Amino acid sequence: MGEQKILPAIHSMKDFDKMLKYSFEYGVFLDLHVGMLKSVFAYANQHDKKMFLHMDLIQGLSNNEYAAEYICQTVKPYGIISTRKNVIKRARELNVKAIQRTFVIDSNAFKRSVEQIRHSDPDYIELLPGVIPKMIGRMKEETGKPIIAGGLIDHHDEVFSALEAGASAITTSSKELWSYFGK
Repeated sequence: MGEQKILPAIHSMKDFDKMLKYSFEYGVFLDLHVGMLKSVFAYANQHDKKMFLHMDLIQGLSNNEYAAEYICQTVKPYGIISTRKNVIKRARELNVKAIQRTFVIDSNAFKRSVEQIRHSDPDYIELLPGVIPKMIGRMKEETGKPIIAGGLIDHHDEVFSALEAGASAITTSSKELWSYFGK
């Protein structure tokens, strides 16, 4: 994702149109209905946007490796995001970028996450909540994977703290942060 430090998280087409006002190349689609996927991605492609699709949040489609295969082959997103290792593994087998989303709420969750990441071998890890810099550094050190911080980040100082701790980028639906970091 190069120099882009903010990945806009898109909840609606109105959000996507706001994202188009900035120079962001990458973003994340959340909360889409399965019937809208092809047209939404066609629209994104018309605007040269490389969009990830959050598989766990697709309405009307199971979140398993078969759904991932269908999405990767027919919708052809730039990448997918999921909490499920079988979805991540299938996307990687199909040469689609994959982000393993993981929630670290205590030391046991951290250990389980590291083990799951070792099995799924994602391209990136989205670590939530992203406002805990020491966990960003630990996860990056433990897995050797680029970290994307997400969740509860709503101020530019929190973005800078996450980046200083080792995050490669931040996912956020905050239009204020889009504006602050967008060109």
